[in-house]
Amino acid sequence: MGTLVPLSDASRRPTHFPVTTALIIVVNVVVFIEELIRGDAFVMAWSVVPADIVAGHHWITILTAMFMHGGWLHIIGNMVFFWAFGPEIEDAMGSARYLIFYLVGGFVAMLAQVAASPHSTVPNLGASGAIAAVMGAFLVTYPRDRMKSLLVIFIFVRITFIPAALLIGVWFLIQLWNAGSVATVQTGGVAYLAHVGGFIFGAATARFVEDPIRIAEN
Repeated sequence: MGTLVPLSDASRRPTHFPVTTALIIVVNVVVFIEELIRGDAFVMAWSVVPADIVAGHHWITILTAMFMHGGWLHIIGNMVFFWAFGPEIEDAMGSARYLIFYLVGGFVAMLAQVAASPHSTVPNLGASGAIAAVMGAFLVTYPRDRMKSLLVIFIFVRITFIPAALLIGVWFLIQLWNAGSVATVQTGGVAYLAHVGGFIFGAATARFVEDPIRIAEN
C-alpha cells in the first residue's frame, strides 16, 4: 500500500510570509483541542447536520464546521495539505482576499454536501472542502510547478517531485470516483461532493481573486 503526501512547492517560494495560512492552521488546532476537551457534545453542537440546514436551522455551523476535525489523522493530514498549497495562493491573492476566498470556498463545499444528502442527520465537519478550493486555485495558477512530496510504499520512503497538475488532477479524479478526504483519511464528516464542490469553486474563481502584479512577482 502506498501514499503520496505533498509537502511544499519546489518551484517557488512566497515573497510574503503566509500569515493567513498560518493563522487558519492555528485556529484549526485550537478548535481541535477544544473538541478533545469538550467531547461529542461540542462536536454535535458545531458540526453541519444537513437536515438542520435544509430546515433553516444552525446555519452558523457551516462556518464552524470548517475548523473541526474527526481525529488526529484527519487534522494532521488536512493541515499538511493546506500548508503545501496555501502559502503560494495567499501570496497570489493577498492575505485579506485569500481569507475571504478560503471561507467562501468552504461554505460552497459544505452546501454541496448538504445538497447531496439533504435529509442526512450525520454531522459533517472538516477543513477539506476549503482546502480543496485552494487546490483548485493552485491548479489553474501554477499547473507547471513541481511539488516536493513524500512517497511511502510499505516500508519504502523517499522524497520525490511531482508536477502539480498531475498530483492535483489525480486527486480530483479520485474524489469523483469515491468518497475520501483531502488528506486520504476516510472520516464520516466531509464526503467527496464537498471536495468536488470546493475544488470547482476554487478553479473557477481564483483568477478573479488573484492579483496579477503579485503573480508576476513570483
